[in-house]
Amino acid sequence: MKRALPPLLLAAMLCSCAVGPDYQPPAPPAETALGAGSSPGTGDIPARWWELYRNPALDRLIEEALVHNADLAAAQAALKVAHEASAANQGVFYPTLQGSFQASRQKDPTATVQPTAANNAAQVTLYTPQLSISYGPDLWGGNRRAQESIEAQERAQSFQTEATYSTLAATVVVTAIEEAGLRRQIAATSRIIELARNSLEILKRQSAAGQVSDQDVAAQEAALAQAEQTLPPLTRQLDQTRHQLTALLGRLPAEEPQESFELTALHLPDPMPAALPSRLVEQRPDIRMADAELQAASAQIGVAIANRLPNITLDGSLGSEATRLQDLFTPGTGLWSASAGLTQPLFDGFTLLHKERGARAAYEQAAAQYRSTVIGAFQNVADCLAALKSDAVLLAAAERSSAAAERSFAIARKQLEAGAIAPLAVMAAEQTALSADVALAQAEAGRLTDSAALFQALGGGWWNRARGDE
Repeated sequence: MKRALPPLLLAAMLCSCAVGPDYQPPAPPAETALGAGSSPGTGDIPARWWELYRNPALDRLIEEALVHNADLAAAQAALKVAHEASAANQGVFYPTLQGSFQASRQKDPTATVQPTAANNAAQVTLYTPQLSISYGPDLWGGNRRAQESIEAQERAQSFQTEATYSTLAATVVVTAIEEAGLRRQIAATSRIIELARNSLEILKRQSAAGQVSDQDVAAQEAALAQAEQTLPPLTRQLDQTRHQLTALLGRLPAEEPQESFELTALHLPDPMPAALPSRLVEQRPDIRMADAELQAASAQIGVAIANRLPNITLDGSLGSEATRLQDLFTPGTGLWSASAGLTQPLFDGFTLLHKERGARAAYEQAAAQYRSTVIGAFQNVADCLAALKSDAVLLAAAERSSAAAERSFAIARKQLEAGAIAPLAVMAAEQTALSADVALAQAEAGRLTDSAALFQALGGGWWNRARGDE
């Protein structure tokens, strides 16, 4: 018994080890990675962060998109494929058991000295039911490393699905904001066009009275036409934005939703979420996906190493063979076999060596891609924070500019009616008011868009949805 103990211990050690590196996740960046004072607010991101805009119509459309969007459905199906591939590979850890039944009819030659069957019959029928078992012990952990790689790939696909989910929600929000901004610009442009028409009517009356020249009237007509030219591009953009929103919902263009959006019905979330480097690495789906891909590449190194080492296979079979079905499994008809094999690659043209080197190079590639993903993610968040910081200043300036331009235009119109101002001054006031109104609409929409971009950049709150908030 004592002599059998060392081999048993050796077998236990072999079964518990796995060649190749044990994966260690990269360390997160320092807390100063985003810069001092970079976080605009505090708090976590809710799973349904879009509800912070307090627009029920937006909430309904996002919920519809999450159910019917084809890209998200494809990502969810891909995750199921990855899960089933991981579950299917679990079979390598168990023996393979197969059952077979073979029936054959054969005729032996009679004009020979060799006897035929035991009953001297020239023709014989054989029935052979058989049970076969095969097993390859995972001595070096190659199968375990392969399973680790497949499970990491499944995890990568799960984060790809989360990224698709987050991107879809953010895209619907941004598209709705774009629609609202375009509607504000169209309303401002239409108002200026209508006022410009009124100014033209005033100038025509004054021209008929000999108070202004025909040149002044022609100049106002040109200004009106110029203002009218700015409207068709805006309506085209609005139509295209509506088409995009419809497609995000999984609908055809003719099935456009009834919901529409105005900037006054969309509210800036307050407070905005915090941006912490340590949390960012945990929350960004693209970083988590890159980490999973890095682990998959690490495990493939172990697979490549194990393929270069000796492997054992165990095979056995048990069955019966008889010329009549009723004689099967009776005494004298049984058969069995047992075998064990050891294989060791000796020379393969250095194929396995280069495959191992390739696996190590693939790991280096995945590590570089991980670093690139982290840097890109932090840049994305920093850009969003910088944009939100400047948005408030820009919006305040746009509001002051719009108010001043509106007052100036109102004064100019009164003076025009009284004939106390040159027509060119009125046209300049019209153009200034139009530009200021459009700039204000763009500033309001830009601030809302940048807030949605920050929610997406910080991960989109998927970790809270995973806890049951569906």
